[in-house]
Amino acid sequence: MSALSPSLITAPRAGQWLRLTDEGQFELRTGKVELGQGISTALTQIACDALGVAPAQVKWVAGDTNFSPDEGFTAGSQSIEVGGQAWHHVGNVVRSHFAQAAAKNLACHTDALRLKEGRFIAPSGKALSYQELAKAENHIWQALRVDDANATLIAVPTETFVAKREDLWLKFTGAGFIQDLHLSDLWHARVLRGQHPNSRPLVIDTKALEALPGVDRVLVQHHFIALLSRDEGALTKAHAQAKALTAWSTPDLPRDLDAEVLLPQLSAVSHMAAHEIPHQPQPAPAHLTLQRRYSRPYIAHASIGPACALAQPTHQGIQVWSHSQGVFKLRDQIAQALQLQPQQVHVQHTPGAGCYGHNGADDVAFDAAFIAHTWNLNVRVQWSREDEMTVSPMGPASLVDIQGSLDNDGRICQWQTQVWSHTHLNRPSWGDGIQLLGAWSAFKNCTPPTPKDVPLPTGGGLRNAIPAYDVGELSIEHHFIDNSPVRVSALRSLGAHANVFAIESFMDELCEAVKIDPVAFRLNHLSDARARHVIETVAHRANWQARGDAGSGYGYGVGYARYKNKAGYCALIAHVEVAERVKVLKIWACVDAGAIVHHDGLRNQIEGGILQAISWSLHESVRWNAQGISTHDWENYPILSFNDVPELDIHLVDAAEHPSLGSGEVATGPCAAALGNAVAHALGIRARHLPLNPERLMQAIEQVNH
Repeated sequence: MSALSPSLITAPRAGQWLRLTDEGQFELRTGKVELGQGISTALTQIACDALGVAPAQVKWVAGDTNFSPDEGFTAGSQSIEVGGQAWHHVGNVVRSHFAQAAAKNLACHTDALRLKEGRFIAPSGKALSYQELAKAENHIWQALRVDDANATLIAVPTETFVAKREDLWLKFTGAGFIQDLHLSDLWHARVLRGQHPNSRPLVIDTKALEALPGVDRVLVQHHFIALLSRDEGALTKAHAQAKALTAWSTPDLPRDLDAEVLLPQLSAVSHMAAHEIPHQPQPAPAHLTLQRRYSRPYIAHASIGPACALAQPTHQGIQVWSHSQGVFKLRDQIAQALQLQPQQVHVQHTPGAGCYGHNGADDVAFDAAFIAHTWNLNVRVQWSREDEMTVSPMGPASLVDIQGSLDNDGRICQWQTQVWSHTHLNRPSWGDGIQLLGAWSAFKNCTPPTPKDVPLPTGGGLRNAIPAYDVGELSIEHHFIDNSPVRVSALRSLGAHANVFAIESFMDELCEAVKIDPVAFRLNHLSDARARHVIETVAHRANWQARGDAGSGYGYGVGYARYKNKAGYCALIAHVEVAERVKVLKIWACVDAGAIVHHDGLRNQIEGGILQAISWSLHESVRWNAQGISTHDWENYPILSFNDVPELDIHLVDAAEHPSLGSGEVATGPCAAALGNAVAHALGIRARHLPLNPERLMQAIEQVNH
């Protein structure tokens, strides 16, 4: 019996997943939302294939707390594994139900039917649509159970359509994002905040704020300060002036900014993850032992479009438009903060700027809901670039210490990992308490809940800390740091970015110590045929054997991981030039994500993940000073530019015989590792601490020279 998607447990009836309209359309419902990753297109493909309908007949209701099934967060590379699997099963069950009804009404066997654009056609040529059959049975199909893994499914031949990205045209023409949404009788709002999430106003001069040109109203509750205006342009100018008028307290921040120095100084709770590690054989005697440390800094989401939300009072309570990745959890938290019932809050997802993880979307949604509810106004809240870069959650820093040994045959016989990091999940509803920045400011008794770790096998700081290789005796220790100098939460791939960078860098250092080719060394320690295939394929495509000697200024590096040790496989080779800075010339990647639902969508996911990983690994690092977060604009927080986008060669393994696997985060760790290994090959010197910017490279060179 195949396992059912957990989404079908919370929404077990067909009527919770689709509605048949009188116009012949299919209103399909999902809790997984469009973040720019193309999930709506992939789900359209799955639903159309299962139901035998055309993409033009489909309309999605996604992430709407009044209509969509609750599928948790759109996160963790699970939209296809969970949401897609759910819709595949729902579509098959619904098609089978109507196939039986059609065969009865058309006086033929089910195996004689064919489907064309939602119409069941008998050998006689007579046909009935889903809608006609539904009316004939008085819509009893809506109560049909879709949570039976052993349901009898009836195959019906149908046309195959290729779904296309329907969201792009609106985004290209300026009407596809939440920032473009407008309500009638609208008030614009800006919230005043310092340069750190824990900054508080020392004095609030309400009269001075009300006197600013462009400010029509000022809302002050506890430490929450909002400026309102009908004129957004004038309000934007007033917001900058208001920040200058307000003095802020700033928490005492550590003087050490580099993760490899800072993290071991912070108080931590340590535990061994031995109970998550498979039983290991007695290790062979060690011939050579190495110990190295690697780190990554705190990283900002740095979305191109800052967070935005709209809210409108209703007869029931309040409606909120948000680009949150978890609308049901956000609904519950807003209701809890405003002392409403969950059914009084209606949250509707609307696409925002690309984001993988927990950025300011939930916080700005609370800002809008709180203002709208307090003053009974239609409100649009737009965060500034500085808000986005200083008070929204960051990706946690990590420090990874690895000690490994080789036996006399050059095989790894012992491996010990220690990881220092924070929680990687502080999303709304994760654990106890309210996880909304504005609520902490507006209500005296509302404070951030105690951070909690995410244990393996999912893992937060320990995600992908278990090596993919046969390493003999293995131990992993996590030093969980609950307090952070910045606000931290989920960022694409969680701890996998740092852990894979560390593991794959250490694999290369073992190779260097015994003069073994890095690709051959990896293959010698891999028993998984699919893992071996992606490494062998990418090495062939990159002509790995011709990479040359180290120290020429040009380098090739390889990185491999299976995301979460259970999702998609990715092997990646980077070609770089190192002069005054690192220039990425070309990236080759081979990805096995099981059965591919939508080739173009998967390719876009891999390409986007590579580019984001290049930006993180070469450029990005959150910094602070006595005033708070100092990396509050693009000048101080540079990201990858269009001029530095390398040539990409992506090969997708269409493993149709295997289930579809999560792929949205498979490339981030291998890309960081391949870059680190390529830079080491180019220089003949290894930089172990991200980002690999000129300052970090000079540190590595100076350490070698000393």
